[in-house]
Amino acid sequence: MVHNDLDKLGDIIKAARKNKNLTRDQLAERVGITSRYLMAIENENHKPSYNLLFHLIRELGISADTIFFPENKVMNTELEQLTRLLRLCDERDLKIATATVKALLDTK
Repeated sequence: MVHNDLDKLGDIIKAARKNKNLTRDQLAERVGITSRYLMAIENENHKPSYNLLFHLIRELGISADTIFFPENKVMNTELEQLTRLLRLCDERDLKIATATVKALLDTK
C-alpha cells in the first residue's frame, strides 16, 4: 500500500525550521517567499515547487531523505550531523577522518 508521505512535508519543514531556531518570516525571506505561503506549506498541505523545495532543503540543512523517506526518521541524527561536517572537510581532512573511522572499526 502506497502512503502519501508528502502529506507530512509541512510537519517536516516546520520541525526543521524550529530546530534551526528560525521564525517563519526569517525562513520565508531566505528562500524568497512570503511567510503566508510558508505557513500554507507547513499547515495547509500546500506543495512547493521543486525549485522552492530545493531551497528549503538547503536552507534548513536537512537531507532530502528526510522528506522523501520520512519513515527512516533520519532528521537530525548523529549520522546526518557527521555527514554535514564531513562535507566541510578538505581532501587532507577526509583522509584523516577515513583513517580514524577505519581504526575505530578495526578495534571491534
